[in-house]
Amino acid sequence: MKAIINAISKKYVLAALAAGLILSSCSPFRVKSDYAQTANFTSYKTYKLRIDDLKLNDIDKDRVLNELSKQLQMKGLSSTGSPDLIINVKANHKKVTDINNTSPGGMWGWGGGFGWGMGMNRTWTSNYNEGAIIVDMIDARTNKLVWQGVGSGISVDRPKAKQKQIPQIVTEIMANYPPDMKK
Repeated sequence: MKAIINAISKKYVLAALAAGLILSSCSPFRVKSDYAQTANFTSYKTYKLRIDDLKLNDIDKDRVLNELSKQLQMKGLSSTGSPDLIINVKANHKKVTDINNTSPGGMWGWGGGFGWGMGMNRTWTSNYNEGAIIVDMIDARTNKLVWQGVGSGISVDRPKAKQKQIPQIVTEIMANYPPDMKK
């Protein structure tokens, strides 16, 4: 009997751990990337950051550029004046309106769909700004785009959230570089 209880307990512990792992791996961001299939990503060893269209305040700009440089260096790339890749970073935001509707009651019943009930619909909206970061990698020799990563879902209106989210989203964007070209 004790062995059965231990086996059942282990099953529940394993199920709880698996559920926790799944939930912790969920990201609040939407991240995607695309690349030129003709690019030779193993030949890229150096980079230079270009921020022509990075319309952020200085604090957020530093967050993006510091994390991006860190991620690029972790991937074996080094910064130089005559690079293999030009990294162009852009940021934007859009106003988002969420519309929520609830119906706490209504018609329900027994048998052939007949019944009774009472309820009220409630609708409310919320407006907020959602930010995105775009990382373009351009082959410096050919001046052609070879890789692009886009991440959206940053809480632009919440400075404390932004402080954590910007490094997280840059990390998630860069997780897709270099692309897995075996597919």
